[in-house]
Amino acid sequence: MPAMMLLWGVALVLATAATTYVLHKKLTHGRGPEPDGLFWDVFAGLVVIVPAVLVPSVQWPPAGIIMVFVCFATAATTFAGARKVERAHAAEPRRRAGFADDVARHQSILAQWSRYELDPGRAIDFPAMTDVRTQETAAFTRAMREAEYCRVTAGTDYRAAVERLADALTAAERAAGVPLPAPR
Repeated sequence: MPAMMLLWGVALVLATAATTYVLHKKLTHGRGPEPDGLFWDVFAGLVVIVPAVLVPSVQWPPAGIIMVFVCFATAATTFAGARKVERAHAAEPRRRAGFADDVARHQSILAQWSRYELDPGRAIDFPAMTDVRTQETAAFTRAMREAEYCRVTAGTDYRAAVERLADALTAAERAAGVPLPAPR
């Protein structure tokens, strides 16, 4: 008897979790191309859920109440978990408006700075741009790390970090004596 309860309990939990997850996805993100898909998903779930509740209750009547409770608890937990995962995904920086523009600006700043490291002439003319003992260059490298961290970490302000990176590069160039670009 306990083995049967355990077997039906596992089947109930799996079927309820899968059905709840699929229904949540379809009701939140669209039903898909098949018009009867929602009906068949519910039907397929109930084909397992109903016997998982009824069969144990035939052997031991209180088992039906326990199985119904397990079914509702599993559905509630699955629904809450799916909502939590969706909120976490929505908070990812790459899903925010303007992320592509921020990445392009970030890459542009890094390309501008890399010229001081990769061009021997610029490295000779402006050695302070690669010398982290210089206060402004050290601040730039910290801003670089911060921008990279904010690019991949949820709950951070990537746009503000890229702005601080641009300001830090300007300050480092000014301190290194890099001439300002000619106005257009």
